[in-house]
Amino acid sequence: MPRQERTKSGTGIYHVMLRGINRQDIFEDAEDYLQMVSCLRGLTERYDENGVAVEPLCTFYSYCLMSNHLHLLLREHKESVSSVMKRLGIAYAYYFNKKYQRNGHLFQDRFRSEPVNTMEYFVTLLRYIHQNPVKAGLVSSPGNYSWSSWHEYAGTSAIQPCLCKTSAVISRISAADLLALIEDPLKDGMNILDIESAEVVYHTDSELKGFLSNTHGVVNPLAIQSLEKSRRNYILKSAKEFGAGIRQLSRLTGVSYGVIQKL
Repeated sequence: MPRQERTKSGTGIYHVMLRGINRQDIFEDAEDYLQMVSCLRGLTERYDENGVAVEPLCTFYSYCLMSNHLHLLLREHKESVSSVMKRLGIAYAYYFNKKYQRNGHLFQDRFRSEPVNTMEYFVTLLRYIHQNPVKAGLVSSPGNYSWSSWHEYAGTSAIQPCLCKTSAVISRISAADLLALIEDPLKDGMNILDIESAEVVYHTDSELKGFLSNTHGVVNPLAIQSLEKSRRNYILKSAKEFGAGIRQLSRLTGVSYGVIQKL
């Protein structure tokens, strides 16, 4: 069956979501988050062979980097959003695979997107994206999360220069009003394209990583996929007996859901 064509945005603005294949983590440490910011910056700060600045491929209005996925609010320029996301995926996957000595795809093959055609929905998405870490239970307030663009709006970002075009937003809605909106949780059930589906988690990722490290000496779960098969299978079955979910194991180790299910 052919893929459904993406819905075009009349404004050129899209809410984009990209996640790791099998929901595996795509950020293991602070260096990885910073590398993704660098890859995003490479799409907006571009230079020709003579070092002369050339037109950016897109404009970012907000972002949020979660452990296994990311959210972007962006406007495409001459290149389509699909082309921009392909460039981003290739650049970051090259870094990640080299660092962690892995092969194969890092991201789910098709990113998800939705058009943003009104200012009202644009502001709703600003709230949704920045509230994502709160919704996930990682922090109590958007300002307490390190890897989102909210610090750029609040003027507290340690990453300089800022990645997002905050001035375009602040010119339409005051910083004070935006702060109030970001801190006000969105109601459940709003019709926003979400990247996560319901999944039973028997242990938190941190608990599972602790088990793998303490019991099997595996500090980085992604290393399991490169182990000799019998050793790999023994660890996976041990983790399942510990109480890990199959999707959770697949997401953290990079081993396919089907392989773990057969075990």
